Amino acid sequence: MLEEKFHIPGNRMFYLALAPELFGSVSFNLKAGGMLQGSGWNRLVIEKPFGYNLESAEQLNEQIRQVFKEEEIYRIDHYLGKEMVQNIEVIRFANAFFEPLWNNKHIANIQITLGETVGVEERGGYYDHAGALRDMGQNHILQLLTMIAMEPPSRLLAEDIRDEKVKVLRSLRPYASPEEVRENVVRGQYTQGLYKGKSLPAYRQEDKVDPESNTETYFAARIFVDNFRWAGVPFYIRTGKRLPVKTTEVVVEFKGMPTNVYLGQKHNLEPNLLVIRVNPMEGIYVKINAKKPGSESEIQPLAMDFCQSCMVGINSPEAYERLLHDAARGDSTYFTRWDEVSSAWSFVDRVAKAWKEESSDLASYPAGSWGPVEADQLLAQEGFHWWPVNGQEEDNVVWRVNG
Repeated sequence: MLEEKFHIPGNRMFYLALAPELFGSVSFNLKAGGMLQGSGWNRLVIEKPFGYNLESAEQLNEQIRQVFKEEEIYRIDHYLGKEMVQNIEVIRFANAFFEPLWNNKHIANIQITLGETVGVEERGGYYDHAGALRDMGQNHILQLLTMIAMEPPSRLLAEDIRDEKVKVLRSLRPYASPEEVRENVVRGQYTQGLYKGKSLPAYRQEDKVDPESNTETYFAARIFVDNFRWAGVPFYIRTGKRLPVKTTEVVVEFKGMPTNVYLGQKHNLEPNLLVIRVNPMEGIYVKINAKKPGSESEIQPLAMDFCQSCMVGINSPEAYERLLHDAARGDSTYFTRWDEVSSAWSFVDRVAKAWKEESSDLASYPAGSWGPVEADQLLAQEGFHWWPVNGQEEDNVVWRVNG
């Protein structure tokens, strides 16, 4: 073997991009085949999905833990390898004018959007058993939420950072009944529609999809993090297929200025926004109110936009490159620990169970639209609305910091 030839300890990293039900048997065979012997380290990188629900995830974890220790297991979520997701920590904790405002006294709501323009493509067989909630909600969206809502870690060490993320997941207010799920969660499925002049099939017409399927291709939810920092602040999340824009964005909407004093009496002042653009455009967008140039008193929104994607000469590593490099170095910061996975499944399973009991609440939306109208009503109940994403803002004056 190469280890013997070159007298090296035999460090080995195994990357399992397999169906979850094979994780356990492959781990057992790695051990039986003598692949884990030697004085070097062994690391196991596992792709999502990690189970179908909490019960199946626990079974998988039990099997893998018979071979690998928790600190040797790297559950990969490629969203955590994206440049702007990792930048959330820096934006929050390295800027004096953000962190003091990062609480329920100054923030009205937070919106997280993961939009896809594609349908299920060749994944109809898998997707019809998973749906948007399990495919995107249990992992990508909840991971983004933890990055936005976490407390400052005591140290910049992997376990301390992951400890804070787990605290957020444990603070999520669980839906106590199917009625609460219906009040706070919207699920939808795309029907036939148009996108850029092209006719698109309905989900039930896709290859390998049950013609009578009730699987959701879209879901939106109102979530609360019940701790001192976020008490009362709604987190609105949404994801779906066949939406008009491919985007991943986080919108932080700050509370508005008083409307009965000074400028608020004469002007319709819009709330300040901080937008973190994750994909495909990367950057930060800040929206403030300012006097319109050339006018005496007219106020309009002003956008300050840092476009990281527009920078010339910057070649950021792809998410998988970054994460696999981290795993090789033994840095588990941006990998999900078992208690993160189990806490996320505990929250999501309540929603899935309620949907299973009540199938008549599946809304529809035309392919190429922004989803069911019920998702808009979810925010309208609190006097909010979804903000335009990925450059679809109004015709505002824009000052580009870069690009």
